[in-house]
Amino acid sequence: MNDPTTIRRLYGRRQGHKLRLGQAALVEELLPRISVPETGPLDATNLFGDDRPLEVEIGFGAGEHLAGQAAARPGSGFIGCEPFLNGVVGALNHVRDGDLENVRLHMGDALDVIERLPDASLTRVYLLHPDPWRKARHAKRRMVNHGPLDLIAAKLKPGAEFRLGTDDPTYCRWAMMVMNARSDFEWLAEHPRDFLTRPDDWPETRYERKARRQGHEVWYFRYLRR
Repeated sequence: MNDPTTIRRLYGRRQGHKLRLGQAALVEELLPRISVPETGPLDATNLFGDDRPLEVEIGFGAGEHLAGQAAARPGSGFIGCEPFLNGVVGALNHVRDGDLENVRLHMGDALDVIERLPDASLTRVYLLHPDPWRKARHAKRRMVNHGPLDLIAAKLKPGAEFRLGTDDPTYCRWAMMVMNARSDFEWLAEHPRDFLTRPDDWPETRYERKARRQGHEVWYFRYLRR
């Protein structure tokens, strides 16, 4: 197995604009109640109190996709990981407004959480519009690399799903090259429309809407864990 720690350094800003009073209150009061424990093994029971299906979103942005999936499947547990505070605040708003009790958040590196989960414990992993790191010398920073994918594959149940969305042509080509080199994932696409059309159970994000307004194509990849 390749070492997923090769991309463990988080690049970019952890916080954008200054938080308003209400946002700061959410961080101080709600976040501690739904945060993933910082250390120790993780499973559905110690996160949600029972044995339920688990899904992970890597880099949830403002949290609208995470919240949409959690609302659609209240019997599943959702773990959202996002290193940027302003994104976490967005997710906290969705959790509060939707009264979502099946969401846990981690402000930091998703791989730190995923590696602490049991093998074959996840039913879905989402990676939507990751930073493309367009320059060739930055390719090793991309989440779609064999190290992180080895870890994701180990934690997905057989028949579980890995979803990837991007509007960046470079990342699209890179992802197809890397994923097509793997024997542990099956691409669930038979026709171009299968990855050019957003599935009905794939809530749209504000980033995706922005990309379309700018005239970008968006690609939707679904892979089955063999």
